[in-house]
Amino acid sequence: MKKLTMFYLEDCGYCAKARKALDELYAEDPRYREVEIEKIEESRHPEVAEQYDYYAVPTFFDGKEKLFEAHLFMSYEEIRDEVKRVLDYALA
Repeated sequence: MKKLTMFYLEDCGYCAKARKALDELYAEDPRYREVEIEKIEESRHPEVAEQYDYYAVPTFFDGKEKLFEAHLFMSYEEIRDEVKRVLDYALA
């Protein structure tokens, strides 16, 4: 199983959608809870965020490989689908 890194901002609406998606997916499939996700609030840890190549949050990485980066106007359903894809990748 892969360990993931998630960058987010506390007051980001897209990040709130990703957190909601994680909670829903955890409830739907307990295997998703087994995926270790290091969550880094980028404004609190800019020195860590600077080591990664991304522009928007939320963003998920496996090591330095970007798995998902949100973009403007993403719906909740789109974000949820991407978060699910990332979790499925981590379980594979």
